[in-house]
Formats: sequence, structure tokens, C-alpha cells
Amino acid sequence: MINQHYLGMLSNKSVIRELSEYATARGKEIGYENVFDYSLGNPSVPAPDSFREACVRYLQEEDPVRLHGYAPTTGLPSVKEKVAASLNRRFGMQYGPHHIFPTAGAAGSLAHALRAVTQPGDEVIVFAPFFPEYYPYINETGARIKIVEPETEHFQINFEDLEEKLTPSVAAVLINSPNNPSGAIYTEETLTRLAEVLKRKSREFGHNVFLISDEPYREIVFDGKQTPYTARYYDHTLTCYSFSKSLSVPGERIGYVAVNPACEEADNIVAMCGQISRGIGHNCPSSLITLAMGDTVDDTSDLSVYETNMNLLYDALTDLGFTVTRPGGTFYIMPKALEEDAVAFCKKALKYDLILVPTDSFHAPGFFRMAYCIDTEKVERSIPALRRFVEETYGIRR
Repeated sequence: MINQHYLGMLSNKSVIRELSEYATARGKEIGYENVFDYSLGNPSVPAPDSFREACVRYLQEEDPVRLHGYAPTTGLPSVKEKVAASLNRRFGMQYGPHHIFPTAGAAGSLAHALRAVTQPGDEVIVFAPFFPEYYPYINETGARIKIVEPETEHFQINFEDLEEKLTPSVAAVLINSPNNPSGAIYTEETLTRLAEVLKRKSREFGHNVFLISDEPYREIVFDGKQTPYTARYYDHTLTCYSFSKSLSVPGERIGYVAVNPACEEADNIVAMCGQISRGIGHNCPSSLITLAMGDTVDDTSDLSVYETNMNLLYDALTDLGFTVTRPGGTFYIMPKALEEDAVAFCKKALKYDLILVPTDSFHAPGFFRMAYCIDTEKVERSIPALRRFVEETYGIRR
């Protein structure tokens, strides 16, 4: 008999993917340029020339047997050194190469980090709103997801609910900053307070509560600011990163786990990740892409378009009367829907070829997400459609 658990998961498909598929089908009917598709968080700017040039250089100059051979289980040493040096230089850390574990993107890094610090039956706290894939990421380890309700004014942490839900059965806390879907960035004040809570509770429980920091949007920040580096605030932190957004290479699936050198068992966790790979099949990301990443670890694509798009949408949404918190980063914005049922709201928007994602599955009912990683010209053309939708459907005129 086939596995009934995974068969059952087929009936719970991602609403984001379903809307993206609808947008593609609609585009075949009317031309995709006429579909204002805000569904999928797929980078819309090209990878930097330096990354492509690095790939070409390795293909042309490196011995093909060595280049395309297996990488060591815990990653290529030369690249691990470059990643550690970059993090130390940028954030004042003390990583060594043995604290870095290259992975197949952020999903791969979370798969390893979660298994490294939890056991079946443990609980992992997440803060709403959160990426819906956290459900399978956590639950498929044998641990259980535990949700802290959202603070919807600034999308920082609801500390009152955290205090109530942070019990001895919690092995780890998973955060995402800058956040998908809200675009919020946890402030230094928030991270300092979170660290204080985790230290106090760890002493009370007699075991360390680990912090897993999911940071794929770390480089996409606005107003000339920088994302506070979570591991600087709490020793027992595993940082999960992906180059999908910074280098605009989501299809290449390259990222890493960085273990804070002050973390419990810091010198063993990367080796443990190598053993975890044996069980989950996430072994060894592409050697070619790993080498190219190492050569461009401090580079980024031209990410400025996302701030341009955010400002256009934020101004338009607020002008139309939406309640919306201005994003500090990412390429997402999360306004409150104009009716209580955000699913119904987003269905009505389809009439205007506006593809919006209700955030019920992000544990934030009543809101919707717009992924504005599209051409600025298309954002500009979508605003009149958004205005018509609001005026004709809800009678709001501004």
C-alpha cells in the first residue's frame, strides 16, 4: 500500500501555487502581461554578472572530474571558510569553517537545523504570520508546531502569548526576519527581549531552548537600514540562509546553516547535519553552484527594484484606504482585506485579473499578501485595476 499520509497531503496543496497556476492559465488566455500576478515570491531581477562569470570560469578552467565529483558530506572546506569569513566581517561573529554547513537552499538548511535540535514529540514555536511550509518542515520531523498569535500593528513578537506557550516541551523557537508575508523586520529591541525570555526559560527548564533564524530575505531591506543579525543576540542560535533572493538564483538551491560558535554542542552540530543528510537525502548541494556562491558570497543582485515597487504599492494601498504596515524589507506587503473573509476578497479580485493571496494559511486571517517581485511597469499598470476593484466592489472612492 502506498503511504496514506503523503497521499492525504495532496488535498492540502499550497494556495500560493494554486493561484500561480491560475495566473499562468489566465495568461494564456489574455496575455500574461495583462495578468497582475502577485502570487509567487520568485525573484524578478537577474543574478549578478559575477555569479554567472564564476560558473563559466569553473566550467572552463576547472578539472571536470574534480568539479563534478562528490563534495565532502559537510561541504567544501574552501567555501565554508569564505562564508564564515563573510559573516564574521559583516556581523562581528567568530565562526570557523566547521560552523558552516552548505545546504540545498533555506528549505534544506531548515530541514537540518530542526532535526539537529529537536526530537520526536518536542514542540517548535513559530510566530504568526509565518510561511505555510513551516507546517510540514516541522511536523515531518516528528516535532509539533506551536503557534504564537500575531501582533498585527507592527508585526513584532506577541510576548504575552509567547510567555504562555513557552513550556518545557518546547525545544526550539523558529523566527523569520525579514518576514514572509508581512515584510516586517524584528528590531534590536525585539531580539534583545526575545533573547532574555529564552535565557530565563532555559534556566527554568534545565535545558537550552534553541533559536532557529530563517533569513533568506536578509539583504532585501529598505530605507538604507540593515537587518539585525539574530545570532548576535542569543548564543544558542542556528542561522538558516539561502542565496535565492540575494543572488536571484532560487532554482540553484544553495544556502547554509551557520551554528553560533557559542551554541551548545557548536563543534558537533555541523557533523550531526552530515548524519542527518543520510536520513533525509539532502546530501551535498551542487559543487559547481557551491563554488560560485563562495566566490560571490558578498555580492547581490540589483535589489533596488523591490523598494521602488514597495513604495508604489504602499502609497496606492494607503490612498485607497487599506490598513497596511509599511514593510521594512522582503518583496511582500500584507494589507488588511476590505472584508472579514480575505479568501472571498481575493476571489473577487480575480475578476480584475489581480492575483492576490489570502493569508489564512499564514495564520493571519483577514489579510492578503502581494509578492511585488515583478516589473515596476507592471506594478504601475496594476494600480488602476486595483482602484477599479475597490471602487466597483466596495464602493470606496478616493
